[in-house]
Amino acid sequence: MLEEPCGLTDFLPALGYMFQTPLDGMREGMERLMSGTRNVRRLLMALGFGVTASLPAFADDVSPTGVVELFTSQGCSSCPPADAALKRLVEEGKVVALSYHVDYWNYLGWQDTLGSKENTARQYAYAKALGRNGVYTPQAVINGRDHVNGSDLAGIKTRVETMAAGGEGLTVKIGARIGREEIDIDVGAGEGKADVVVVYFNRRQTVDIEKGENSGKRVDYWHAVRDVQTIGMWNGKASKFVLPASVLKQGESGGCAILLQTVEDGQKPRAILGATTILAGDTAN
Repeated sequence: MLEEPCGLTDFLPALGYMFQTPLDGMREGMERLMSGTRNVRRLLMALGFGVTASLPAFADDVSPTGVVELFTSQGCSSCPPADAALKRLVEEGKVVALSYHVDYWNYLGWQDTLGSKENTARQYAYAKALGRNGVYTPQAVINGRDHVNGSDLAGIKTRVETMAAGGEGLTVKIGARIGREEIDIDVGAGEGKADVVVVYFNRRQTVDIEKGENSGKRVDYWHAVRDVQTIGMWNGKASKFVLPASVLKQGESGGCAILLQTVEDGQKPRAILGATTILAGDTAN
């Protein structure tokens, strides 16, 4: 299913050029197509056009409107609606949507198969930064600046839109070029200082929950975070960073988000200034 409308006018001119000459036309036409939106590339794949190893893939040309970080748990009975809301956000493709499974509900009888102490630590760090005394699930942190109930899809979308309109959205452009051996990350110019953070996630996993509050349920989890790494610092100037392409070699199941995030007191995650998402299936093989 395409995440956004993709009309024939998006790719027919390039297709026509591809067949003007047997080799050069094919190559240049493919380059034109592959530099377009992710949906055009996926449509080409569905039609049987492969991606040559020498051609780079790109993160979406359209910048996301915000970042939604959902803190959830397989052991929390209130979380399945929030997990479904996150799936909807992923499918719509307008925001960077991430799911952090925490481990503090494991004592209820079910060990969250995607949970980690690191995810729990990130939520507690947000709590301190946002002036809260405790944590809860499901919690959706928006742009690192505010939070809402993770099950409130309408509320999440409204908060993202309000922040964007009020100057608290994603103001710094981030692009990613994925080649055969490396991932080139371009961070635009802006104001202030921030960390460049890479959040690795599993695109989709289906889990049969056998114990606890959600016993007997089968739940699809999207963009479940498995690792978070800071790869560099940004000082307001346009900057470039490089990662080995092997970090995304998870078949078709892996992906990562690149966040430009400010830090408070050296450890508390705060406002996210820019973001983009890369999926393993978009890389050149």
